[in-house]
Amino acid sequence: MAGAIAGSGRAKTIAAINVTPLVDVVLVLLVILMVASTYIVAQTLKVNLPKAKMSDGTAEKPNTVQLFKNGELRFNEQPVTDQDLPARIKEVVSTDPEISLVISADKDATHGQVVHVMDVAKVAGVTKFAINIMQAGGE
Repeated sequence: MAGAIAGSGRAKTIAAINVTPLVDVVLVLLVILMVASTYIVAQTLKVNLPKAKMSDGTAEKPNTVQLFKNGELRFNEQPVTDQDLPARIKEVVSTDPEISLVISADKDATHGQVVHVMDVAKVAGVTKFAINIMQAGGE
């Protein structure tokens, strides 16, 4: 007789759920989640990227860094060398710590160059970034 308690005169069905296997499965899933989360959380630069179809608005008095495919840099429309860029950004951050920095990189510029500029700006104290894009449909 399945589900009956042995030794009793009448067969009674067991109405309780055995939670031991359920707890075992949940604990195994928890361990898997904890191990997998270490791979998900990697070193990243936190950047709020603008959307391609629409924009989130314009920054008030944005400071710009233009990065060309040949490696040339311009900070606020003025040519600057890679060595002088941190000092120029620190100078602007010292006057206003809440500046917004818009990075305009040529589509043929390497990812490493863009990350380098973002790293230099982050070390200089910039906390608000944007990546300039061309609206879809316009070339």
